[in-house]
Amino acid sequence: MTSAPNKRQMRSAARLYAVQALFQMEASGASVDKVMREFETWRFGAEIDEGTALTEGDVDHFRKVVEGAVTWQAKIDQMTDRALVAKWPIDRIDPVIRALFRAAGAELSATDTPPRVVITEYVDVAHAFFPDGREPKFVNAVLDHMAREAMPEAF
Repeated sequence: MTSAPNKRQMRSAARLYAVQALFQMEASGASVDKVMREFETWRFGAEIDEGTALTEGDVDHFRKVVEGAVTWQAKIDQMTDRALVAKWPIDRIDPVIRALFRAAGAELSATDTPPRVVITEYVDVAHAFFPDGREPKFVNAVLDHMAREAMPEAF
C-alpha cells in the first residue's frame, strides 16, 4: 500500500499535468475548460494499470498555473523570447518545452512560489519528458533568465 502524496508531491504533479494540459490545448485546439476538466476527472490519481496509479495533483495549483499561462500567454511568450537566442523565437522550439515555459512563466508571474523553486520544479519536469537529452539544461538557463526578469528582487 502506498502512502498518500504530500502537498509538495501534489504540487509537483500539478506542474507536470499543467505542462501536459497546455501541450494538449495547443496540439488539439481544445478549450482550457475542456482540457482542465479532462485532467481533473481522468488523470489526477487515475489508475493506469493494476496497482499503478498516477499521482494525485493539487487541483488549485494546476488551475492557477494553466489559467495563468492562458491569461498571460503573450507576456510569458515575450519574456521567453527575450531569454532565447534571437534566431530561436518561442514558436520554433519544441511544443513540450514551449508548454513548460508557459506553465513556469505563469507560476513566476502569478504566484508566490519562490523563483528558485519554480526553476527546480520545471527542470525536473523537463527531465521527465527528456530524460537523456540536453533539454533540462536549456530549460534551466531560460527559466533562470525569465525568473530574474519576472522577480529581480528575489535574486
